[in-house]
Amino acid sequence: MMYGRRFVRMARDPARSLVVAVAAIALVGCAKTEGTGGSDSTIASNTQTASTSACAGDNGGITLPTGFCATVFADTIGHVRHIVVATNGDVYVNTWSGPYYSGPTHSGGFLVALRDTNNDGKADIVKRFGPDAQQQNGGGTGIGLYKGALYAEEGNTSEKRIVRYEISTASMTPKSPTSETIVGGLPANGDHPMHPFAIDASGNMYMDIGSATNSCQIKNRTLESSGHKPCTELQTRAGIWRYDANKTNQKFSPAERYATGIRNAVGIAFDPGGQLYSTQHGRDQLVDNWPKRYTAVQGQNLPAEELLKIEQGGDYGWPTCYFDGTQAKLVLAPENGGDGGKALGDCPTKKGPEAYFPAHWAPDGLVFYSGSLFPARYKGGAFIAFHGSWNRAPGAQQGYNVVFVPFSAGKPVDPAKYEIFADGFAGGPLGPDANDKAAHRPTGITQGPDGALYITDDKGGRIWKVTYKGSGK
Repeated sequence: MMYGRRFVRMARDPARSLVVAVAAIALVGCAKTEGTGGSDSTIASNTQTASTSACAGDNGGITLPTGFCATVFADTIGHVRHIVVATNGDVYVNTWSGPYYSGPTHSGGFLVALRDTNNDGKADIVKRFGPDAQQQNGGGTGIGLYKGALYAEEGNTSEKRIVRYEISTASMTPKSPTSETIVGGLPANGDHPMHPFAIDASGNMYMDIGSATNSCQIKNRTLESSGHKPCTELQTRAGIWRYDANKTNQKFSPAERYATGIRNAVGIAFDPGGQLYSTQHGRDQLVDNWPKRYTAVQGQNLPAEELLKIEQGGDYGWPTCYFDGTQAKLVLAPENGGDGGKALGDCPTKKGPEAYFPAHWAPDGLVFYSGSLFPARYKGGAFIAFHGSWNRAPGAQQGYNVVFVPFSAGKPVDPAKYEIFADGFAGGPLGPDANDKAAHRPTGITQGPDGALYITDDKGGRIWKVTYKGSGK
């Protein structure tokens, strides 16, 4: 997926935007806001509207399996990206602005703290902090908690950094307006300038450095442009980098690369055993750039999106290879001599996915469920938030949902099978060129200490809290 092209389309219907905004204000009118200045046949869906007798309201407009309920935890708070929840239940999100979204930037910082004081599933205290747009900050995607401190991505369109704030539990906000830089000099140019990350118990911080291009062509996203050989972009992009969350003033460099060949790993998380996983956004424009080698149907349905098991030194194939979900294997990309999916080259030596999904759905959030609130079958499995497609023409746009991947013995039960867990975010069917009309686009997902799931939306600025009220556990 390419973020630039998707995001600039978002808010071109003022009348519709006003309707959405009015409805959102009605949902969270009691919140107190403070600024501190600073082929898809693999789907095994059991999604349906949860029982109205068990759930209050309409689940915030989304559909869930029977027994599950959702509340709108917060709304219209900016382009909400990733999310974390502290042990006391306080919620923290990072929001993003800049050229990837249209419309005015909100006032105040891009980091948001939210608290539900009466346990009704809705935040009634909302506070913003961190540098604002006037301080040349555009927010970001990455956010995490480690040793009671909040780590977050911030910066401008030229350079990003990961910073640390010591948080006051009483105020929910930083003890000092000044943050500490953990890693600076992160690249913020090109197609994928976001830096999501995950921190393990020892303080190892694993971070996505997405590719600057679609497929490392000599001329990016250009008709029949060959690929760079070698793709020197891999030295500083398209992989997972590792840093120490306990150290300050680290500088980005090729030396900290942990794994390579990952075009854009927006979702990063550990499974219950501590194994690192990431999602991968598959490349775009097979048929647009190589119409002599691919049909329109192939362009619509290739390549698959992926869930990767990350190992140190692993090479996951980009840009030389892409994963063909119809053949269930990595095949040679056209920029490197591929012929529509028949040639393999050295792709069999690369690491394939643990699970795969329909093309162009854009996996943005990942969490492994470890709670006891949901039925036992969910424990240890993966929830993935899909941001939705922009380039599935001539087919209708798809994604805009949250799927569940059952795991057993540390691996997916079936790499080609998944369940639609939450749907309805788009607000209705979409046509081939209608992704800008989606009401909401799932982006981040995490688990709270009570076992609830939180899902973010970077289109309408909404956060849902999903709980289970059914009898079957």
